Amino acid sequence: MMPNREQTKMNIRAQEKTAPQTAEDNAKRRQIIEGAREAFLEQGFDAASMNDIARAAGVSKGTLYVYFQNKEQLFQEICSEECQSHAESLFNFDPDDSDVEATLTRIGIDFVSLVCRPEKASSARTVIAIAERMPEIGRTYYETGPARGIALLSNYLEKKVDQGILAIDDCEVVAAQLIEALLAPLFKPILFNFGKPPTEDRIRYVVGIAVRAFLAAYRVRKAPISA
Repeated sequence: MMPNREQTKMNIRAQEKTAPQTAEDNAKRRQIIEGAREAFLEQGFDAASMNDIARAAGVSKGTLYVYFQNKEQLFQEICSEECQSHAESLFNFDPDDSDVEATLTRIGIDFVSLVCRPEKASSARTVIAIAERMPEIGRTYYETGPARGIALLSNYLEKKVDQGILAIDDCEVVAAQLIEALLAPLFKPILFNFGKPPTEDRIRYVVGIAVRAFLAAYRVRKAPISA
């Protein structure tokens, strides 16, 4: 069952309220997060220690612990920040744009181009690997990333239904299915180290098929004008 969209928003707001408020604190926090990101990418989550993170961030271990209790909290922060930023920037819709095909094609190409970067697949593998023993990290990753993207796309589809352009019974389910149609042939092979990142032409080709199939199923057909 997909997380409730209101619960997802509440979780995001709660995370924002816990962040330090001063400019100096924010700058130091950013410095630590960037150092942790570097350490995790180079060594992997399990191998990277708090000493490694402090060294990469250029701070003392004492300073590191002022902001984060452990590397799990740091990794969770990185996942939440990246996923939320990507979801908000990628699934950015103009509700007044009636060209659904052009909108979904643009969003699809941008989305797949981003998630198919090697470092994104690496992050996803790390989350999958540790989610069973650290379920909060998996939950945060899903709520601020995939679930947020589904919610934003679903909201757009609902508006198009209200405008009489689309006919969809459950926009949330259909939004998730459309995203999966984009990921299955392009991202999944990379996730499992089966293939290389797709070319721009391949991305456009697959996105085009997915969008046409979507419109064939859900676009409202206008009755022909009688002579």
